[in-house]
Amino acid sequence: MAGLMLLASSLQAAADLRVCNKTSSTIGLAIGYKMKGEWISEGWWNIDQNKCETVLKGVLVNNRYLIHAIDYDKGGQWNGEAFMCTQDLEFKIKGTHECVARGFERTGFFEIDTAGKQDYTVQLTDQE
Repeated sequence: MAGLMLLASSLQAAADLRVCNKTSSTIGLAIGYKMKGEWISEGWWNIDQNKCETVLKGVLVNNRYLIHAIDYDKGGQWNGEAFMCTQDLEFKIKGTHECVARGFERTGFFEIDTAGKQDYTVQLTDQE
């Protein structure tokens, strides 16, 4: 989305995947990750402005995670070309196939490459 940027960093903190909302809006967040060979999508976390949320606790075992976020106040999204299943209410969905046929929405996520780090923080920001 125009007007929004993503910053990612690795911190020397606890081994978790954290997402920080550095915007002036409240955002809704969904994530995607692989567990035992199967993709899982999970959401929603509501993250207030200038707050962080730990979305996966513990040592990160994958290099690739997916994120989709919605700016509740200004509209717009952080999305990408990796499609996963979502729904409007809280969810945890196994698999990425036939989302609509299974009663879900097909939603674009963007990829985060943690470069093998055991902990990672993603910062969603307004573009200046």
